[in-house]
Order: sequence, then C-alpha cells, then structure tokens
Amino acid sequence: MKGQWRVIAALGLASLLAAAGSPAEAQIEDQLSAYTGVNAEGYLQPLVDAIGTDLNGGLFHSARVPVDGFHLSLEIPVVAVLFADDDAFFEAQTEDGFSPETAADAPTIVGPGEAVVVTGDHGTSFAFPGGFDLNSFALAVPQLRIGSIRGTEALVRYIAINTGDVEIGNVSLIGFGLRHNINQYFGPEFPVDVAGGFFWQSFTIGEDLLKSKATSFGVQASRRFGTVAAVEPYMGLSLDTFGMDVAYESEASGELEDISFSFDTKASARLTLGVSLSLSILNANAEYTIAGQNGFAFGVSFGM
Repeated sequence: MKGQWRVIAALGLASLLAAAGSPAEAQIEDQLSAYTGVNAEGYLQPLVDAIGTDLNGGLFHSARVPVDGFHLSLEIPVVAVLFADDDAFFEAQTEDGFSPETAADAPTIVGPGEAVVVTGDHGTSFAFPGGFDLNSFALAVPQLRIGSIRGTEALVRYIAINTGDVEIGNVSLIGFGLRHNINQYFGPEFPVDVAGGFFWQSFTIGEDLLKSKATSFGVQASRRFGTVAAVEPYMGLSLDTFGMDVAYESEASGELEDISFSFDTKASARLTLGVSLSLSILNANAEYTIAGQNGFAFGVSFGM
C-alpha cells in the first residue's frame, strides 16, 4: 500500500529521479551543488514552473455544489505539463573565479543528462551539470471533497511520505479550500451551475530543499446533461499564485557553503476547459488549461 501511495502522490517526481537512479533529494542537490545564485535559478526554472502549473490544476470537475445535504467524494486528479525545446537549456556563467569567465548553453534540470564542459586558462575546466532528460512532468495526489452547508463545500489535499533512501526521497503536500454555490442566488431556472472559491497548498521536497506555496481564486461554470449517466462540460477562470524557496549545500567555491534563495511569487490567469462523465458514483474527467504554462489533466472520483 505504501508503494501505491508513493506512485500516486509523486508521479512526476518519481519519473524525474528514477531516470537518475538514486534518492530524489540527494540527486537534485548533487546537481545543484555546482551552482550558486542565478545559475541555480536558471537550472531549476522549468521544474518550478511545472510544479506551479500542476499544483493549481485538477481542483474541480464540475461547478455543481448542492445547497444542502451530505456529499463526499474521493478524487485522484493527474495534472501534467509538456516541456518545450526552450526549457532544456539556459544561459549559464562559469563560477568561483574561473578564468576566463565563460557563458554556455547549459542543461536545465529537465534538459539532457550530459554535462557541458568548458576549458579555461592553464588547462582548467568547468562542468555545467546535466539534467534528467524529461519531456513532461505530472503530479497526482488524492483529494477529498465534502459538503454541503448552505451551498458551501470543502476540498482537502494531504499526503506525507517518508521514503528515506528509496527512489524519491521525502515528499509532503497539504492543501485546503472552500467553494460556494453562486447560482442559488439567481433562482431555480438559472440554466447553468456557477461556483466560486479559493484553494491554498504547501508542497515540499526533502527537508528544506524545495518548499513551495500556491493559491488559486476562481469561478467555475458547468451544465449537466443526463441523470444517471451524465455528460457535463465545464470551464473555470482563476487567478493563481505560486512561489518557491530553495536551500542546499554548494561546492562551487571549493568549500561546502549553504545556499538559499527564493523564486518570487508570481500571479497568472488560468482558463480551464473540460468535460466530465458520470455514471452513478463513478466520475471521470479530462481538461486542458491555458495559462503562463499550458497543461492538461484527467482524473477519476468516487462519491455520493
């Protein structure tokens, strides 16, 4: 069971580090140890963008929120992004007084696995570390939806995995949000379901290596066709924010040095278009999101 939850909770992270063949936290930190400052930011940027896109995806598959009565569903959304060719490299600079100072197109964390080596004075060399050769990044995590009190429901995401030295290192995610039925104020004949709400999340890899926060404020609309077997197109518009703190040890100066920096919190608009299929207590959905970094998602849910 523990192995199944590990796959569900960190699908993308597992693929990131299975390619490297050793513990997640150690592998990322080993690659980062060659860098400080701006180089480290450029190396991590595609992964940071992907995590931000994934975390704020898969939060709904319908705008329907009952006004009253108990409902409960267990949902497993999988959200993914595809990396573009431009994500594989960034412009890096040699560090620690390497002479002459040299710029190179170096791999990012999602770029090719081979290091890029440049030569300098007196036969010296500097190696820009390789990446993990990824074409996509996906994240899946179970979430629980429960309601309803006067048209308000809660959504909770939570998982904490301590795998030690096995494959993907330590991963934890906690999230909470509320959503409210808006169409109840427009009368019983209003043709579509409309809801609005917010969601907050914290996602951590390792003890302090990557620590991120995400929020999403938005509205959704959908219309259900059918009863027992139903098709429900839906859409949503949200304002999402995401930021990340990074902390690791670097050997770029020749001595072990603590490095920490933050990716500034960014806000971006997101348009979600999807369709949901329901049969009794089983629901399946698929969607596409248009944002700073486009993504897609699919999921299943079981509920009453």
